[in-house]
Amino acid sequence: MKREKRSNDSVHDALSCDDILCDILLWLPPESVFKLIIVSKRWLSCICSYAFRRSYLKRWKVSSHLLGFFVCNSLYLGRPRGGLRRGKSEPALPLLSTSKEGDDLKYSGILKQLGYFIDSSNGILLCGRHPKTYYVWDPITKQKHQLPRPRVYFEELCMAFIVEDSPDEAMCYKVIRAKCETRLDEVNNVTIETYYSKTRTWCYSTLTCTSILSLCPWLVATVVRGAIHWFAVKGNIAIYNPEDEDRRIALIKLPGSFDFDERVLGESSEGLLQYGISCKSGMEIWILKTEQDGETSKNSKWTLRYKLNFKTTWKKNPKLMTTFSTCSKSKETQLLSFLPRNSESVYIRTGDNIFVCHLEAKEIEVVHYDGRGSSILWDFSRVAPYFKPAWPYSSLCQDGQSTT
Repeated sequence: MKREKRSNDSVHDALSCDDILCDILLWLPPESVFKLIIVSKRWLSCICSYAFRRSYLKRWKVSSHLLGFFVCNSLYLGRPRGGLRRGKSEPALPLLSTSKEGDDLKYSGILKQLGYFIDSSNGILLCGRHPKTYYVWDPITKQKHQLPRPRVYFEELCMAFIVEDSPDEAMCYKVIRAKCETRLDEVNNVTIETYYSKTRTWCYSTLTCTSILSLCPWLVATVVRGAIHWFAVKGNIAIYNPEDEDRRIALIKLPGSFDFDERVLGESSEGLLQYGISCKSGMEIWILKTEQDGETSKNSKWTLRYKLNFKTTWKKNPKLMTTFSTCSKSKETQLLSFLPRNSESVYIRTGDNIFVCHLEAKEIEVVHYDGRGSSILWDFSRVAPYFKPAWPYSSLCQDGQSTT
């Protein structure tokens, strides 16, 4: 009995130490560790803390929840005086909800306060009205931050949004506005204005390039491992790393045919940039890999990962073709977007229907959403999936009561 009691005391002492508890929890898969937040406030605080989350995500891949799809009509962006106006019955920030949490967000009323959808990062929303008003909204804490008015006016621009992990659990982010030049034959630099949440100020700077370039207006960047990727004219992609002290921007030629209807960027499962294009016949998915070329220089090379024919793919999914008659018209199928950090599946659409296409198996699943898809001007709209990280949240960590 004494030996058994001594053993129980040893276990209790071990679990009473935060460092030992966290080391044990690191070995558990996400579906198990998330259930343990109900054990006690101390376990909840440990699991939700920044230190544990950072260590855990290095070992395990944690999925995100799809709340729905935000719709941004490009006809309203940079609208000239006297241009097309949004109807009063049309919401500025439509959400095609795919879950109960999405329904709660849609009918909460907060979306009416944010303007138009611009981008999202780690579940944080960037919205507003170009070129003066921007909001950042956290769906977990329900906090809305209005950015100060930008110091520089850009007639045409593109943007980037980066949310970073912060040890103090406060929102840490950057918003970048980049000027899009129309004088393509004269410019080899890009003017940007960057807002830092830590300093709460806009900073003006100029990026230089070894080639003449012009960014495509009214698009948002894809951020992969901290590097910003913008579409540029003449079939290029512009890459800028905000940590680069030299303020340089590089151009890389995009692969494949330029005869496309849709093109999208995303991050692969390996943390690489992936590029997808679609046309009436099918779609191609490319990966940008960096190879060592000599001792000091690196060479970036595009690799074709998937090439699918829409007509063939739909024939392998006869039940969906029967249920959704428009799917039989493969020429209406278009690539919509990538899934976050996913190389195996993409979102596609045909008509006002949205599907998940599993590239390897060529299997297609319908994505049911709540919303008037028939009222969307799909040819003039960017439809972006909105994911929220599945990591649990506790106000104990934000209040500085974390025990790790």
